[in-house]
Amino acid sequence: MAGALDGVRVIDMTRVVAGPLCAQIMGDLGADIAKIERRGHGDDLRALGPPFIEGTDDSAYFVTLNRNKRSVSLDFTQPEGAAILKRMVANADVL
Repeated sequence: MAGALDGVRVIDMTRVVAGPLCAQIMGDLGADIAKIERRGHGDDLRALGPPFIEGTDDSAYFVTLNRNKRSVSLDFTQPEGAAILKRMVANADVL
């Protein structure tokens, strides 16, 4: 069954709890979510634990709030990262 947001592209640049939860709900409704994380750091919630997911460095909190997402790390303060982000945003419906 198609979700209400099938075909909607979302760039999720949020972190910690409120923003990731909102984007997760959009993903649950069928949106295509691309999560942008800080290069070298990722989302702060990845390291907030315990508990951690066995075999990973990810906290259960991070995994719980970021299902239905693809993740990429970018340093958009640098020209190359900024160019990638601009291309992604140009093809997105929601930022």
